Amino acid sequence: MKHSPESAAYKFITTYFPGCDGALLSGSVIRGEGTSASDLDIVIFQKDLPSAYRETFHLFDWPIEAFVHNFTSYRVFFESDRDRARPSLARMIAEGQVIKEHDFLHYVKKEAEELLKAGPEPWTEGTLQTKRYMLTDVLYDFIGAENPKEELSIAAALADQIHEFVLRTNQQWLGYSKWVYRALLAFDPVLAEKYYQAFHVYYRTGEKKLIIALADEVLEPFGGRLVEGYSAGKI
Repeated sequence: MKHSPESAAYKFITTYFPGCDGALLSGSVIRGEGTSASDLDIVIFQKDLPSAYRETFHLFDWPIEAFVHNFTSYRVFFESDRDRARPSLARMIAEGQVIKEHDFLHYVKKEAEELLKAGPEPWTEGTLQTKRYMLTDVLYDFIGAENPKEELSIAAALADQIHEFVLRTNQQWLGYSKWVYRALLAFDPVLAEKYYQAFHVYYRTGEKKLIIALADEVLEPFGGRLVEGYSAGKI
């Protein structure tokens, strides 16, 4: 019988990191979203560690991703999370289930929760206009595409830029891979469904209309498509 996530995580910590100060089990298995391909994300804190590192294992029936930190190194990753607007480590820590207890874990979990609640830094007006222009540019590429092989890549770029634009203009965290839809769903379930339907229809039938309408919908509150009048770097 396969080890449970908690059992595997506990055995992993006691066998390979017995001297650590604290550890958290995180990831999809903790959220009840695990699949047959899920791994275990384990965040480990060891006070005397010289620097943070990440290491992959396959032990106790599970692929395991270990994220190993001292008591200060995580802050650099929190700052990177905020700069990228993708709260990878912060989310793992905030959601993490304690595998090895330490008072420090309560402090760092609270810090992670506050970071998640605050959201990323808002875009400046200059960044907003640049992103609006870039989304418009890809949208026109998509509208005018005649080579279906090229069009697939344009659609993928458009999917990413629509997700980025709508979330960042609302000071929301971005997603990556499976987290793109999850991030949209957490922000606005109606919009998430429109996003899903637009790209689902396109990839099944090649029909572009729903994607074009969605792009225009997210651009509209900021003046719609931007082509004429955009400038960057002009002195």
